[in-house]
Amino acid sequence: MSMDETQGNSNYALERLRALLRSATLDADGKLPTERTLSEMLGVGRRAVRRALEVLEAEGRIWRRQGSGTYAGPRPDGWSDHVGSIVAGTDLMEVMEVRLRIEPQLAQLAAMRAKAADIERMHDLVKKIYESTDADGRELWDGALHRQIAQCAGNGFFLTIFDVINRVRQDEAWQTIRERARSASRTRPVTFGQHTAIVDAIAARDPAKAGEAMRQHLLTLQESLIRITSLDHSETEVDKTLA
Repeated sequence: MSMDETQGNSNYALERLRALLRSATLDADGKLPTERTLSEMLGVGRRAVRRALEVLEAEGRIWRRQGSGTYAGPRPDGWSDHVGSIVAGTDLMEVMEVRLRIEPQLAQLAAMRAKAADIERMHDLVKKIYESTDADGRELWDGALHRQIAQCAGNGFFLTIFDVINRVRQDEAWQTIRERARSASRTRPVTFGQHTAIVDAIAARDPAKAGEAMRQHLLTLQESLIRITSLDHSETEVDKTLA
């Protein structure tokens, strides 16, 4: 193959890759297919794909992680690496203290800034939480609702702080204790009502009511977590006595 043909293939590959990045058909984490797969998809050599990827990387459209793959978007600044250690060094009660001081304010801001389509999505998420039949689904949709509210607050810095807190949801121990607290306290109908009250207040453009509804919701969760962790502590002490 001549140099002109190679260059042409590289330009073609670059054009197709740009279209792929615009298409929103990538995985949720933005990971691109391997060079070999891209080569087969585009019908060009891997060398042409590699050259096109180098251009996109230089433009800041993609980034590569050694041993993991190629991802769409700019390279992360390393903050996510610190988040893991922050989360590992905290506990549930610390997280709830922070949530109680941040999320009511996010609900207040959302009441002032959320659009009609945002509020409609919040109502859909409330319904999905209530209709979920397993712990993983409930955590997924509950997290989506609280993040939607945080996003509608319209403050990027607040949203970053929220995302750090929300990383705790990825911890298996958190999901387990949350589900135990739900079961022990039978909070599912209560939570549905509280979520509805939060979204209704946001829809009514009532910041004070939205903030208070969020605070009451988080206090209910905190109380359930305290109850279940206290029960665990009591059972541990009894086990030590019987040992």
